[in-house]
Amino acid sequence: MPGTLVLATTENAGLTRNTLEVLAGGIKLKALLGEPVAAAILGRELSAHVPLLFAYGADQVYRAEHPLLERYQGDAYASVMHQICQRAQPSMVLLAGDSIGRELGPRLAHGLKAGFVADFVDFDLDAVSGQLQFTRQTYGGKAMAVVQPKAFPVVATAKLRTMEPPMKEEGRTGEEIRIEVALEASQLKTRVLKKVQEEVAGVKLEDAKIVVSGGRGLRGPEGFKILEQLAQVLKGAVGASRAATDSGWVPPSWQVGQTGKSVSPDLYLAFGISGATQHVAGISGAKNIVAINTDPEAPIYKVAQLGVVGDWKAVATKLIESCKELTGR
Repeated sequence: MPGTLVLATTENAGLTRNTLEVLAGGIKLKALLGEPVAAAILGRELSAHVPLLFAYGADQVYRAEHPLLERYQGDAYASVMHQICQRAQPSMVLLAGDSIGRELGPRLAHGLKAGFVADFVDFDLDAVSGQLQFTRQTYGGKAMAVVQPKAFPVVATAKLRTMEPPMKEEGRTGEEIRIEVALEASQLKTRVLKKVQEEVAGVKLEDAKIVVSGGRGLRGPEGFKILEQLAQVLKGAVGASRAATDSGWVPPSWQVGQTGKSVSPDLYLAFGISGATQHVAGISGAKNIVAINTDPEAPIYKVAQLGVVGDWKAVATKLIESCKELTGR
């Protein structure tokens, strides 16, 4: 039976949050269309992940193991995913809108002669036609576009942090399908020479419940030391605008925005950030935005739930003092 196929990825011996988010999308599609949810997992020694995929909503798991799949490599993954799709015949293939999905999605859609939707934030059935339609941001997040695919199957990437992971259902089972993989190193046009793991002290930016971000208004890298103190007290993570990362004040991995990371924290504190369109696109999933800026006309106030017009350093320092008093840290 046609259904939804989700690509599952792993990190630190567990399923990634990105995987759980697209599984949530598969579960929603199942509720809308009545079709099953399958997960494809590629790599080595994957048996421990299969029960977890069932527990998080997969009805079937396609398991493909091969030494050349241990690390993501576009040629290898595209070949094996195409093989899995030929067998599963899904009507929809969902991938996370991360570095893997952004490369693999278009390649897979081309190979399958399928429709492609990039970075959707939601989907539903059209009230009139009953056809599946996707909503995605456009014009840097200033508007929403509704896209209705005309060709099936459809390969789609989900914008990160727009879907909440599903609840885990212990004891849930499904069907496991082993895929025989025939890959040779000579078939691959590129190879991974080295993988550098970013060292993160504390919570990862994209997973943080509280994000403390700084922009051009901090006037230099020294200001981020203060924001790091605040983030530590709040048990959050530090982010930055593109202006701050382009200036070399902080690492590029801290950038939040359309060309950086998308975040969806419970609280987003924006210090000295004007609110450029590309930055706002990356924080659209935040539940609460608090903006601190000396310019009362800064665009960031249009999307903030609370705005403070004043000196960012005075506000941040006072917040650190107050939080330490309340928490005793």
